[in-house]
Amino acid sequence: MASFSFGTGNAAKLLRIPLYAAGRLGVFLVPRGRRWVFGCGAGIGDGALALQRHAAAAGHDTVWLTSSDREDRDAAALGIRTLRKNGLRGWWATARAGVLVVTHGLGDVNRYANGGAFVVQLWHGIPLKRIGLDSPATTQVPNVPGAPLLRRAVALLYRGAAQRIRVLPAASHRSRGRLESAFGLGDDRVVVTGEPRVDVLSAGSVTSRRAAASALLSSVVDDLSEDTRVVLYAPTWRDGAADPAVPSASEWVRIIRVLEDNDAVLLVRSHPLGEGGYMPPLPSRRVRMLGASVLADVTPALPAVDVLITDYSSLAYDVGLLRMPVLFLAPDAIEYAYTRGFYARFEDVAGPAASNDWAGVLDQLRALLSDPAAFDAASARSATLSAEMHAYRDGRNTHRVYQAIRARGIPAPKGAA
Repeated sequence: MASFSFGTGNAAKLLRIPLYAAGRLGVFLVPRGRRWVFGCGAGIGDGALALQRHAAAAGHDTVWLTSSDREDRDAAALGIRTLRKNGLRGWWATARAGVLVVTHGLGDVNRYANGGAFVVQLWHGIPLKRIGLDSPATTQVPNVPGAPLLRRAVALLYRGAAQRIRVLPAASHRSRGRLESAFGLGDDRVVVTGEPRVDVLSAGSVTSRRAAASALLSSVVDDLSEDTRVVLYAPTWRDGAADPAVPSASEWVRIIRVLEDNDAVLLVRSHPLGEGGYMPPLPSRRVRMLGASVLADVTPALPAVDVLITDYSSLAYDVGLLRMPVLFLAPDAIEYAYTRGFYARFEDVAGPAASNDWAGVLDQLRALLSDPAAFDAASARSATLSAEMHAYRDGRNTHRVYQAIRARGIPAPKGAA
C-alpha cells in the first residue's frame, strides 16, 4: 500500500516556500555554535547513529532531532539527548548548529533553519536506481496547469539544497560518480571514505556479529529458533505506485510450503514509504513482518539473515560484505528502467537468474536452502558484487568520515588537545 509519492511531497514543498524564505532570513540573525545536530528520516539509526556515537565519544556536544514518541524512546534508550525537530526548539537547535548530519534530506532536521550550515549528508544506500537530479521522479508534481514550470521550480529548489552539502561520503569511486551526478556536487565534497551505516557489517568477528544480530532479531521477532534459516524480503519503494510483486493467495501457499520444507522463516521488510500488502491470507509463523515500525534500522540485524530477496534495494550491495546470497525478484524491471532508470544495467547487477515472478524465486530459494554448493556459489557472487561497490570493509568508515569533516575546518570539541 503506497503511502507517499514525490508528486504530493513536492506539492507540499512548493506551498511552504514562504516558510523557507522566512527561515532563511531568520538564520542570518542567529550565530552558529559548535554543537553537532543529527537527524535521520528512518528513525534512530543508519549512518547518523554511527557518526553520533563517534562524535559524542570524541567529546562533541550532540543532540538528535526527532519527530515521534518512538524516536524519543529509542534515543533515550541509547542515552542520546533529543529535541523535536518541528518545534521552535528544533528550529533554534538547527539554526545554532555547527554541523548538521542527515541521511535522507534536510527535512531530517528542521527544514527551515539549515541555511549557511555545514551539512553532512550520509545518504542511506549505494544507489542502483537513479536518484536525485538523475531521476525524473524527484521533480514530479501533480498534473495541474503549469506543471512544467513547477517541475523546474522543484529542480531549482533541490539543486539549491544539495549545494549546501559540504561532505557526502561514498562507498567507492564507482558510487562516488553516481552521488556526484545525483546531487550536482564536485569531487571536493563527495569523498570516498566508506559509509558509516555499514561499519556494523565489518567490525568484530563473524561470530560476534552473528550473535549480536540474532539477539536483535529475537528481541523484535517472537519464537525465532536458532536453527531456523532466515530469509529477508526487502522490496524497494515504487514512488507511490503499487508494488507488482505482492504475492497472490496461491503464491503465498507456495511460499509457505517452501519455508516449511526447509525450516525457514520469511521476514518481510516493506519500504517505510510504502508499507502494507504483504500479509498472507491465512496467518503463518513462517512469515513475519519486519517493517520500520518493528525495527527502524535493519542493517545491524543483517548478520543473522541467511538469504536476501530484493529487487532494486541497495541492500543487494551491502549484504555481500557478509557473503550473503541475493535473489532478485523484479516483475517490472523493464518498466522501472524506463520510468526511473538505473546507474548500471539491471542484468549486470542481478545476473541472468533474476526472476519476474515468485515461482522462479522460490525455485532458486529451494535450491539455496537445500544444496550447499548452490549456496556457496551464490555467496561468492554476492561477495564479488559487493567488492565492486565497497572500497573499505575494515569497520572504520565512520572514523574516516569524521576525519573528513574535521579536515574541512570543523573545530575539535572544547577542551580537546
